[in-house]
Amino acid sequence: MEPKDRHARHLAHAVRKPLLERASLSEEWFAPLMAAAVYDPDPSFCRWFVEPAVYAFGRRRVMAALIDYLRTGTDAERAGAVRAWYSAHVPLRADRSPAYGPGGVRDPALDEARDIKAAWLEASLRVFAEATDLQMRHRVLLDLPTSRAAYPPSLHELLESTLAPARVHPDPHVRRWAAAADHKGV
Repeated sequence: MEPKDRHARHLAHAVRKPLLERASLSEEWFAPLMAAAVYDPDPSFCRWFVEPAVYAFGRRRVMAALIDYLRTGTDAERAGAVRAWYSAHVPLRADRSPAYGPGGVRDPALDEARDIKAAWLEASLRVFAEATDLQMRHRVLLDLPTSRAAYPPSLHELLESTLAPARVHPDPHVRRWAAAADHKGV
């Protein structure tokens, strides 16, 4: 008998390749793939679920699902969404998946994510500001840019209202993030 976590890894590894080899996946696969990505505690392995979902359903939809977890999930789900967010940026290659049509063509709307990335920043700032758990604040903080230019103008007021208490926060990591943002001209 192997430990449960190792068994889960073997199972995930066994399904990843067949999922990537399909040109499309049934709609019923989307929610379980997102849940598996969010609940996998290892940031390296959650990619095994995110990547097939990005190819089959599009980066935009995957990122939108992660934003939903960040906005409304438990702290554990929010932490999982933060881990999976990184993997949602996986580079897409026509030779990696038959999700691309003949000649390496793919509908660009599936992967258009500028507004989705802005929604992620907004949700992250709100979670950071509202979280009472310091560990949750740290997790969200890791993905928050320190440059005002990284935020769309519509988020500048929210950014400033998040920075104000961060500047005087008792935690040194939080204060360092605010100082870095101030240093970069936020």
